[in-house]
Amino acid sequence: MFEGNSIRLQPLADGLVELVFDRRGEAINKFDARTVAELREAVALLAADTGLRGVLITSPKDVFIVGADITEFGATFQQSAEAITAGVRRSNEVFVALEDLPVPTVVAINGYALGGGLELALAATLRVMSTAAQVGVPEVKLGLFPGFGGTVRLARVAGLGTAMRWVATGTPADARTAHAAGVVEAVAEPDALRDDALALLRRCVAGDVDWRAQVARKHAALPGDATAFAATAQQVLEELAPRLGRHQPAAPMALAMMADGASQPRDEALRLEAEAFGRVARTQAAASLVRTFLNEQAVRKAAKKQAAGARAPARAAVLGAGIMGGGIAFSSALAGIPVRMKDIRADQLDLGMTEAAKQLGRRVQAGRLSQARADAVLAAITPQLDDAGLDAADLVVEAIVERLAVKQQVLAALEPQLRPDALIATNTSSLRLADIARPLARPQNLVGMHFFNPVPAMPLVEVVRGPQTSDAAVAAAVAYALAMKKTPIVVADGPGFLVNRVLTAYFNAFNELVAEGVDFTAIDRAMEAFGWPMGPAWLNDVVGMDTGAHVGDVITAGHPKRMRAIDANPVHRMVRAGRLGQKSGAGFYRYERDAVGKPRRSADPAAQALLADLAPGGFTPMADEAIVERLMLPLLAEAIAALEDGSVASAAELDMALLLGVGFPAWLGGPLQYADWLGAAELLRRLEAHAAHGPAYAPPELLRQMAAQQRRFHPL
Repeated sequence: MFEGNSIRLQPLADGLVELVFDRRGEAINKFDARTVAELREAVALLAADTGLRGVLITSPKDVFIVGADITEFGATFQQSAEAITAGVRRSNEVFVALEDLPVPTVVAINGYALGGGLELALAATLRVMSTAAQVGVPEVKLGLFPGFGGTVRLARVAGLGTAMRWVATGTPADARTAHAAGVVEAVAEPDALRDDALALLRRCVAGDVDWRAQVARKHAALPGDATAFAATAQQVLEELAPRLGRHQPAAPMALAMMADGASQPRDEALRLEAEAFGRVARTQAAASLVRTFLNEQAVRKAAKKQAAGARAPARAAVLGAGIMGGGIAFSSALAGIPVRMKDIRADQLDLGMTEAAKQLGRRVQAGRLSQARADAVLAAITPQLDDAGLDAADLVVEAIVERLAVKQQVLAALEPQLRPDALIATNTSSLRLADIARPLARPQNLVGMHFFNPVPAMPLVEVVRGPQTSDAAVAAAVAYALAMKKTPIVVADGPGFLVNRVLTAYFNAFNELVAEGVDFTAIDRAMEAFGWPMGPAWLNDVVGMDTGAHVGDVITAGHPKRMRAIDANPVHRMVRAGRLGQKSGAGFYRYERDAVGKPRRSADPAAQALLADLAPGGFTPMADEAIVERLMLPLLAEAIAALEDGSVASAAELDMALLLGVGFPAWLGGPLQYADWLGAAELLRRLEAHAAHGPAYAPPELLRQMAAQQRRFHPL
């Protein structure tokens, strides 16, 4: 009947036809332009078939349809909102035509039906779902909402409140939840799914099921009035406010549009959805979150390529316990890689084991691990004060104090105890591998693995290639990180590598503003309002003032052409006063532990007094926009300089490193995506306007070239 690249029609008995989604040569089905075109052709053939009595919709793959082809979004979203709306409405004609077939249609949802996949299923008359499947509309995670009629049809089959919650959160639902919500009419075991769906279709054809009532319900407005619909939207918005991303307008826009569309018949509600989709697709958040999705795929692909031919270590060790070493040891053991954890102090070993036990306890309590599995993970960590068993380790992670002389001494003593092919991974956050490797006999076996704290929660690992690091060492470190379910990004050797180098430019700009007399609490408020999870003063407190000061000094000294030391450095003042942040109970803020031991910050006049001489006439007022620009411009310039000098291989890896490593605002999509949104010429203009503030604002040559050539860091 019809055979396309993604869709085929095959006749069944008694006037029934099976519409099969089966994308050739790929493991999944998705809605790209070609699939939409094929669906249009297939539905037209079905509509013209005078002997047609019913349609069964299936997929032979492990999934049903995972959603739209996001790689097509970039170029599409460069169009005007009106052009995007027109394109959505053309695509929607296909779903309307399927819904309006004069015969019943039943979908067998065998696996993931997400985004456009669920929207296709909702356009059918009835749905049967496998117990192994999941459905949902996750578009909000891309700064969007459904555009193929999902907001309209979901509201009419599940009710407005449920539909709004599904759309605003993007959380997928299992079969039980979907059935309880009315999104599917029946649930079946995987082996029985197709037979059950076909049986339901035959019952519809026989008149045993009033399928026309289901179609009519999706055509009509919802029962109720505009005031009640608006109240529902407001209630859902308030309920979900803590979960909605800052500077991400998709959820509020969707709720308002759904409230307006609820009182309208289907076609008018679809028009409202398409128009709203055109507007949301043009927002910065949508552009950034779509780019982040594509960058995630690129980074995952790069990591697999870099780990090709390597295996994660069968046995590992960690030198240095405490919070960081304990976190690394825990992550290794959780990945099934037994690990020895050595320290010279018993109390640090106790701290590391306690941290591991806490992490396991949380997982058991949340139902993510069984107690037996948790016990086995903890037993896979061997705390020790001696060197027993280190000679059997495939890889040893060094996580000791961030002092070059100490690292050189410890690693020089460790190396002779290891097998000649064993690797040493240093967890340094700022020191050059070239310097650390100086006393080693086998510098090719030294690689950097910069974990971020807290290790169990932070996904990023910077894998650092030193000047003598072998390809095999890099591949093994990447494989180890992947085994721990981390995101490894390979970076070049240099002070601060990538993430801390770029972040130091941001911290230096903060220190300069405070030294100029700007209130640090005003800076924190401005940057948190801009989308950072915590402002720079608060972040200094969390990192530890002494640690941050030392790392910042090392990195600043290592990049003298772009960074300069600050005479009245406020962080140095805090360190000299013994105000080290959360760990000492006071830094820029004061901290007290709540009932569960979590530090709570509060204002501290003593911190203000310590900086009072910087603003003898009172703090210098500065608009939030000016504060944001002073801090973000050096960060962007340093990110571009890092790409320019080869500290990282790609714009995708750089942006993902900053998003995963330091909580860079998600709605910006990373420094280089933000630079693309501003435009190279505009960013160049802004940097040049701040030239008087020092070398951190000097535009890299790469930016000048891109501005002249009207180029972007990321493809459309």
